[in-house]
Amino acid sequence: MSAIAQAPSRRQGLRRVWLRLHRWMGLSVGWVLAIVGLLGAVLVVAQPVDRWAHPNLFKADTQVEAAGGTAVALEPIRQRLVAEFGSASAMTFRPPRTSDETLWVLVRGKRWGGTVYFDPVTGREQGRRGDSEGFVGFTFKLHSSLLLQDTGKAMLACGALAYLLMLVTGVVLWWPRRWPPSWRVELRQGVLRGLFDLHRTGGVIMGLVIAVSVASGAYMAWRPLGEFVTFLAGGTFMRPPALPKEAKDAPGGSPVTVDELAAQAQRQFPADPIGYIQLPGPDRPVRVRMRLPDDPHPNGLTSVWLHPRTGEVLSVQRWSELDPGGRAVAWVYPLHVGELGGLPQQVLTFFSGLALGGLGLTGVWLWWRRRPA
Repeated sequence: MSAIAQAPSRRQGLRRVWLRLHRWMGLSVGWVLAIVGLLGAVLVVAQPVDRWAHPNLFKADTQVEAAGGTAVALEPIRQRLVAEFGSASAMTFRPPRTSDETLWVLVRGKRWGGTVYFDPVTGREQGRRGDSEGFVGFTFKLHSSLLLQDTGKAMLACGALAYLLMLVTGVVLWWPRRWPPSWRVELRQGVLRGLFDLHRTGGVIMGLVIAVSVASGAYMAWRPLGEFVTFLAGGTFMRPPALPKEAKDAPGGSPVTVDELAAQAQRQFPADPIGYIQLPGPDRPVRVRMRLPDDPHPNGLTSVWLHPRTGEVLSVQRWSELDPGGRAVAWVYPLHVGELGGLPQQVLTFFSGLALGGLGLTGVWLWWRRRPA
């Protein structure tokens, strides 16, 4: 057999290999990604609807005068929550970002985990909701970790890698012999042919946009990916400062209040608002996240680390001075949730989630219909 005759045979054999790889990766992992993508599209719409439907949780009964401020003392709220959930519970205070928002306190305890919403002026509790309560909470848990905590996040990170391989194999299978390619979706030759064209053409058109959403979601969900990026960049992963050993062993007196901790952090950046006050529990440093004007992260990644009992500043880490993997989060998070580009990007994020779900469903349908052949 001549070399010219053997070339088409080799191409066909190689194409069968690519097809089997693409097909079985899609059947093993693609359906999970399809569900996660559809849930992500649902969250883009459901989160603002949830705020509108539950004004008692998100809209303060009493408005603060300055946006992002709070008139109530935070320490009495902390003490009330400690009495209810225990001193070992971790708490995160989220001050209101606008004049009509509530004050949020995220609680992580053995008995309960969720968010309690307070009036930022009077300190009155307006409501509470568990992490998995309600449609939005359950959907977010399923979307971000498959309800499996760290195990689910690791699975989604592996699924992101699988999607990138599926994208490569899909483009190879689609690659036309003649250019320009045809982008037509033929609907007059039956459902099977229409779905095949839609799967192939839609995968190529939306493939890169979906890849950005999938990869950014995996990067946020699984911390080892950030450490790996820092390692590749030749940097050193920055960890939270540790409390001095003598401070841990010393008998504890009365710790400083949440308000004093917030004031101490505010002195480091007087003109910038606080994003979060994170109280991780006994004998661990307190982290106050500041929202600097040049930080693309909507919650702020600049951190002021404080001693929980004395209020001493242990470390100040600007977002622009973090290790490469940590610094990337400032851009990856708003890119994934659609806040980096405003409404146009949120619309694109919504359709990319629908497209990922559509690719998974059409892929399974095409395989099922063609099984006898």
